[in-house]
Amino acid sequence: MPEGHTLHRLARRQQRQFGGRPVALSSPQGRFADEAAYLDGWTFHGASAWGKHLLQEYREPGSSARSGRRQLVHVHLGIYGAFHDLTVPPGPPVGQVRLRIVGPDAAVDLRGPNACELYSPEDLDTLIARLGPDPLRPDAEPDRARAAIQKSRRPIGALLMDQKVIAGVGNVYRAEVLYRAGIDPHRLGTSISDEEFDALWADLVELMPVGVRRGQMHVMRPEDDHGAPSYRPDRPRTYVYRRAGEPCRICGTPIAHGVMEGRNLFWCPNCQS
Repeated sequence: MPEGHTLHRLARRQQRQFGGRPVALSSPQGRFADEAAYLDGWTFHGASAWGKHLLQEYREPGSSARSGRRQLVHVHLGIYGAFHDLTVPPGPPVGQVRLRIVGPDAAVDLRGPNACELYSPEDLDTLIARLGPDPLRPDAEPDRARAAIQKSRRPIGALLMDQKVIAGVGNVYRAEVLYRAGIDPHRLGTSISDEEFDALWADLVELMPVGVRRGQMHVMRPEDDHGAPSYRPDRPRTYVYRRAGEPCRICGTPIAHGVMEGRNLFWCPNCQS
């Protein structure tokens, strides 16, 4: 599933592609047909992200900032969802296209999302209320995450993946920021000090915008990056993620692997002891 930086990067891209312009909307698959017909011809006002959720705002043609109808579309990509760029004018849809957006000089198809739905302001409030702070948002309130972690007896490795605690963190950022902080992922949330939380939050605030800018998660400090192979040729190098059994890049201890709440977990038993 895409981590939060991917959704923020996608929101920025759609803002550039469609922002302030009227767009044609359709649902070739049919599952969003009524909603697309309702919004067809409206202006794509903007796109934003909160954690792993994309929010598009549309405005009725001719409306101003103070008048006219506004409507939100909420998209959650899930594991299989993706937007695909198209040429203009686009050709016939390929596969199960939930939503097609066509602007004057850009077009995209959305396939396979977990959710693609109209949202009211009340729906948005409900979504935000159940999500933790997003390190990529300027309005984030890290003390909410601090409080949720420090009162929980769940492992910190599980809490960082819980979208109700911190929005947008996935398996890669979870593994890497815990390694960089020297924190065992099995430690209980109640054992995390203010200083340790501050270090984790500051690292997310530093690393996740790099992912937004570059489209990939770059997590290694320059002084530790000696060119050893990545876990995949097309991915940046990591400290522990997907490196089970390989030597730690710092101490040489084999990287450990386990499963925590159904998700693969990677850590160095020495550096994170």
